[in-house]
Amino acid sequence: MSAEPDSSARPGPSAGPGSGRHVLILGGTTEARRLAEALAADPACRVTTSLAGRVTAPVLPPGATRIGGFGGPAGLAGWLLAHDVTHVVDATHPFAERMSFNAAEAAALSGIPLLALRRPGWTPGPGDSWTFADSLAGAAELLPALGRRAFLTTGRMGLHAFAHLTGTWFLVRSVDPPDGQVPPQLEAVLARGPFTLEDERELLARHRIDVLVTKDSGGSATAPKLTAAREAGIPVLVVRRPPVPEGVAETGSVEAVRDWLRPPG
Repeated sequence: MSAEPDSSARPGPSAGPGSGRHVLILGGTTEARRLAEALAADPACRVTTSLAGRVTAPVLPPGATRIGGFGGPAGLAGWLLAHDVTHVVDATHPFAERMSFNAAEAAALSGIPLLALRRPGWTPGPGDSWTFADSLAGAAELLPALGRRAFLTTGRMGLHAFAHLTGTWFLVRSVDPPDGQVPPQLEAVLARGPFTLEDERELLARHRIDVLVTKDSGGSATAPKLTAAREAGIPVLVVRRPPVPEGVAETGSVEAVRDWLRPPG
């Protein structure tokens, strides 16, 4: 999530201070949407989902939404207090590193409880051929030795890390068109997941892909590409997750978040 000021908002059901819990979900993931859907039916709970604004036409979850950043940890802490937030759930993408650290600092500044909802990462299985990198730049260094026709699924915001690779052909899939610095040999497919295994098999075959590049995003929505790569004998270059704030409680379950939000007794 960026640190730009709030650019737009959509109100949710009205509920004044003291009417119950007000949960801020730092969203942008499937898990965040599922949590908003689960909490929307609770009359004692107000839900606001914050989105980064990196997608032109995001699918909005139920409840109130706001789009844009908070201005860093202090700005987020001020927003939490000004809007009578009682709980914060960090359900951002596993690679939204800055926002997770901002959320942890804002929770400490405001004294408002924070729980991280993080999907488990992927692990290789029998038949997988995975190579790991610690960053997009590291992945770009390793890529030429693994293949020449790459399916690059690391997101359009990081394409600049591969822009200097003139000998590799790239297939990129994203919701919005790529911009900024991009590799010279690039074809973009505009699509919104989830994608089926058959979709991924067909795409890899049609474009003669010989290496898959991905972040360890985890979850089931984009996992079929890993199965398709395994079936086709295609190596996978995986960018490891960045570090997360220490001392923040976390879970991988929407139901566990709901249990955390229930009043004691």
